[in-house]
Amino acid sequence: MEISSVKLSSQRVAAIAVAASLALAACGGDDDDADVTAPTVAPATDPASPATDPASPATDPASPATDPAAPATDPAVDTPEIDYAGLTGELVGGGASAQGAAIEAWKAGFGELAPNVTISYDTLGSGGGRSGFLDGSFDFAGSDAALSEDEIATSIDRCAGDQGAINLPHYISPIAVAYNLPELDGAILNLTPEAVAGIFAGEITNWNDAAIADANPGVELPDRAINPVHRADKSGTSKNFTAYLEIVAPDIWTWGDIEDWEVEGPAGGEGANGTSGVVAAIQAGEGSIGYADASQIEDLAAAAVGVGGEFVPYSAAAAAAVVDASPRLEGRHEFDFSYDLKRDLPGTYPIVLVSYHIVCLQYADQAKADAVRGFLTYVASPEGQEAAAANAGSAPISDEVRAQLLEAIGSITAG
Repeated sequence: MEISSVKLSSQRVAAIAVAASLALAACGGDDDDADVTAPTVAPATDPASPATDPASPATDPASPATDPAAPATDPAVDTPEIDYAGLTGELVGGGASAQGAAIEAWKAGFGELAPNVTISYDTLGSGGGRSGFLDGSFDFAGSDAALSEDEIATSIDRCAGDQGAINLPHYISPIAVAYNLPELDGAILNLTPEAVAGIFAGEITNWNDAAIADANPGVELPDRAINPVHRADKSGTSKNFTAYLEIVAPDIWTWGDIEDWEVEGPAGGEGANGTSGVVAAIQAGEGSIGYADASQIEDLAAAAVGVGGEFVPYSAAAAAAVVDASPRLEGRHEFDFSYDLKRDLPGTYPIVLVSYHIVCLQYADQAKADAVRGFLTYVASPEGQEAAAANAGSAPISDEVRAQLLEAIGSITAG
């Protein structure tokens, strides 16, 4: 039987703390936004006690950050009816490699609903995604860094009409500080902000350095050189990671928040292209350490990071709590959801990325606008967010944020 109209169903919550975690971010710092009362989010750890026992693993690196079997959201907002079977055409996207696993899940789920739309996505990095979108090569971009003010101005010429492009946060995930130290047999290291900054600034060069040893009593650290691995391509993950370093250790990390490490960052270390390249480089070299989307570090161990006097291992809920307390950037379009992330808050995992979908509010072609609107409606739906959580370990957006994103997505049209 041909289905002419499909309405996405609602499901009940299994993990309320994760589902509620972005509610406050929808209205923080923007008085013109809808008045939303955010549910209380429990801190990721008990601030009165250490988050991890240095002598024992804080997490099981082989297990995902979330339980894929558990429903991710508890929506009270109905997802709009979309005539998915009536959508046609091709959507070409590209950008953040951190979104790779989630994109595959979204393509599969959307493809079942809209078989007449073909979607391709090139994981060439956030910078390449934004460039490709702005020059018209991509219909949408994935980026771990929102469009800058200058890029938004450029988007007015790139898009139809006069409203330009907007940033829609559909993927929230911790950035893991992953390492390859077989001598530790899976034990999870504690790393202070100063130690993380010192390693990637090239000031801490051996694993038995006192800056690492002091935070890990009882752990026998090897006398082994550290090989810090960074992104060689223009990367939103790099921008988020270095934004964290700039805030927590400005005296050590003096390069600011950077996307292009090879051009703007410190010398030394090993560069690799894409998230998969960084993970492969860490796996290939004992003594290596790098930063990557936590969903893609495979069997690597990842550090518990110091924040507010405790050490916090990565988790989707602890990362989403950062977004919960962060305001939206002021002075932007009412449908733009760019965040000023707070990266030094106790009870959170501070190295977090918000990966955006960048789209035009107006497209030259109605069929294209309809396909973009349909795809993003699915991505923001409970089913779409659950698919990403199961496949990529990401934190699902809350009901309040979903309501506002759906309003923005519903405004996409031909101009």
